[in-house]
Amino acid sequence: MDQTYIREIALIGEENFKKLRGARVAVFGVGGVGSFAAEALVRAGTGSLTFVDGDTVAESNLNRQLVALRTTLGKNKALVMQERAADIDPACACEAVERFYNEETADAFDLSRFDYIADCIDSVKSKVLLITRARAAGVPVISCMGAGNKLDGGAFKVADIEKTRECPLAKIVRRELKKAGVAGVKAVYSEEKPVSPDKSGAAAGERFIGSISFVPSAAGLLLAGEIVKDLIGK
Repeated sequence: MDQTYIREIALIGEENFKKLRGARVAVFGVGGVGSFAAEALVRAGTGSLTFVDGDTVAESNLNRQLVALRTTLGKNKALVMQERAADIDPACACEAVERFYNEETADAFDLSRFDYIADCIDSVKSKVLLITRARAAGVPVISCMGAGNKLDGGAFKVADIEKTRECPLAKIVRRELKKAGVAGVKAVYSEEKPVSPDKSGAAAGERFIGSISFVPSAAGLLLAGEIVKDLIGK
């Protein structure tokens, strides 16, 4: 008998586990937050997962991203996540989409085929586009706000984005969603005031954000937990 999920089934029951096995979830952005969210969804027994990211693993990702190993440097993040997922649970139907979600690529995605969407994208414009398209498709979406320039992994909470505070990214996304007429979006956000990082090591013109191992991971795990609880109705 396969022992993989016996402890989870003992916790949530066979019927709820079957709901997860039948669920189709997409994770957009497989970086610091997204890689942890994606792997938690795999290990929870989600039956079908799509990982979307056009970026490749860089040395600067090694301090905080599950997909980042010395052996994966230069590889596409979505593809690495697909390979990890297959090694964890070969029965999980995993798909890697090796491109960014943005205005140029959005029409190639049929969001209506998913039961839930995880927004772990960095770009404000792309986040708002994904959220509004998911809403139009009638698919639940949870969006992660800023996890950079933070040191307190315990400061993350889940709330309607209109009720978030102390997060500069949430403020901007909230404003743009209001313009688009979208409300009631579930968000993972931190109430910790951002830390100002030392930018002396940044390249010229680089948008430099500080990050540490235990913060984006905390956000990603919290996000995945919300998806699982929503899918099983807990």
